[in-house]
Amino acid sequence: MTMESFAGKLAVVTGGGSGMGRELVLRLAAEGCSVACCDLDDRAAETAAAAVAAAPPGTRVTAHACDVSDEAQVLRFRDEVARAHPGVPLNLVFNNAGIGGAGSFVEDSREMWERVFAIDWWGVYYCTRAFLPLLMAADEGVLVNTSSMNAFYPSHGVGRPLTAYGSAKAAVKAFSEALIDDLAEHAPHVRVAVVMPGHIGTDFFANSRRAHGEPDPATMSAAELDDMRPILKKYGVADDATTEELRAFMLRPNELFREMAPVTAAQAAGIILDAVRAGRWRILVGADAADLDARVRADPDGMFYAKAEPVTASTAA
Repeated sequence: MTMESFAGKLAVVTGGGSGMGRELVLRLAAEGCSVACCDLDDRAAETAAAAVAAAPPGTRVTAHACDVSDEAQVLRFRDEVARAHPGVPLNLVFNNAGIGGAGSFVEDSREMWERVFAIDWWGVYYCTRAFLPLLMAADEGVLVNTSSMNAFYPSHGVGRPLTAYGSAKAAVKAFSEALIDDLAEHAPHVRVAVVMPGHIGTDFFANSRRAHGEPDPATMSAAELDDMRPILKKYGVADDATTEELRAFMLRPNELFREMAPVTAAQAAGIILDAVRAGRWRILVGADAADLDARVRADPDGMFYAKAEPVTASTAA
């Protein structure tokens, strides 16, 4: 089932303040699709303003504050969408919001672990509960859930687990696949697509830090940065590093993540929308995602167990 045009339709996009979410909003609006986007802060309003400026006349783009891990906020967001776009059927929902953190179940805090899982999984669940009835009430609808290539392999490599993020994204993948059969029986005019992006050039590190309530290094005071010295020293920062050197070091992971990505956020949004238009349900974004998918299928044991020499009394000595 294809959706040849987005013009004249209404879409909901979570995590619309930056990255792929922002690019989805901009591209949808440029095609004449009205959009209701949400994010944790006022960046959703910046996205909406930019989208409206480049959209055809009559295209309505609204911004909403919503933490998708909080069901009460999601239900409020749903009601705000209905008031902001009265009488307009909902045709598209992009469950895009997501954060990282809490790689280790053993070492990282329970609070951080559950925060990641809540946004990345419960956010998809809550938004689907809230908006699926509206999609079903329309003549046609598409639910687009963003999983990750880490649903195939929840790690950055041996010794670098992604327990919270990988678990949540695997749940999103399985949930989306199960819904395909469920909706084919109960709402055949609504289809599901699951997106598995690879490394995409977004501000993922900065956004995750923000979602965890951590300060932005770009705006931290000299005193706050100085308090970080003992932690940063463990990562090789010199004792006599200046305030600006500390700031640059803390900002660098996010900059590198964005700069080294083989696919930009704009390119990813284009791939996703082209796939939705074409009626595809499984959307791999990036050659790295396709490659990891193939490698896990070909040699699952080899992916999950390190081929290292066993530690013995002689090798340990």
